Amino acid sequence: MDVKKVGVIGAGQMGNGIAHVLALAGFNVVLNDISQQALDSALSLIQKNLARQASRGKIEDAEVTATMDRISTTLTLADLGQTDLVIEAATEREAVKQAIFEDLLPHLQPHTILTSNTSSISITRLASRTDRPERFMGFHFMNPVPVMQLVELIRGIATDEDTFQACQAVVEKLGKTAASAEDFPAFIVNRILMPMINEAVYTLYEGVGSVRSIDESMKLGANHPMGPLELADFIGLDTCLAIMNVLHDGLADTKYRPCPLLTKYVEAGWLGRKTQRGFYDYRGETPVPTR
Repeated sequence: MDVKKVGVIGAGQMGNGIAHVLALAGFNVVLNDISQQALDSALSLIQKNLARQASRGKIEDAEVTATMDRISTTLTLADLGQTDLVIEAATEREAVKQAIFEDLLPHLQPHTILTSNTSSISITRLASRTDRPERFMGFHFMNPVPVMQLVELIRGIATDEDTFQACQAVVEKLGKTAASAEDFPAFIVNRILMPMINEAVYTLYEGVGSVRSIDESMKLGANHPMGPLELADFIGLDTCLAIMNVLHDGLADTKYRPCPLLTKYVEAGWLGRKTQRGFYDYRGETPVPTR
């Protein structure tokens, strides 16, 4: 199947990045969200990021305008009906994703491939709630999408080979690398990454080290580009907690129990960079640890 037009559901941090790389690669993109403000903000950010790429010589100036021209926006899911591929990039809550698919399905063409950018939720279970489990799979981009090279492709139990090959061809056209992952909780990257972040939160919770000492130790002692608590703030603490809950529930192993301190931060609404407070306070000129 030759994918030419792609629908992206969700104009947040992941959705706008996905729309950016798809349009830059020549796909026509329909970006959907329930908020006009979110759509306007996404277009502004995409324009800004494209301009930055042009200023650094990574793309031609003419590509900025051409890329923006390939992106349209809509508040109506029905407008995604004529796309060849849909990538859902809404919040990491299964009930929300299922509701989106339920509303979208009546408008899709029979051949349209339906995918989710979920970072942890069962692809098989999501697919089973649709009319096309054989044309459904996980399409997990890394954050920030324009920078990160990896895309996890996750087959559900019913995903057919043509669907996998079509999605792999899209990844290749984006100039990214696909990793094939089995449909187990959190797949590959987050199965490894999130327990490390959770253990860093436990290290803070138990008083082994401060926020700054934990992050500096991992940056200087393990050569990580970002400390685990800094990275958690970048990802979003609510997303980290959601993934840990999926791991804990799905694998029934106490080693995946979310740290109570992570839960407390989320309950306080301190979700990281997007709320200006998490393990660091971002409201000043430079981030300051909150513990």
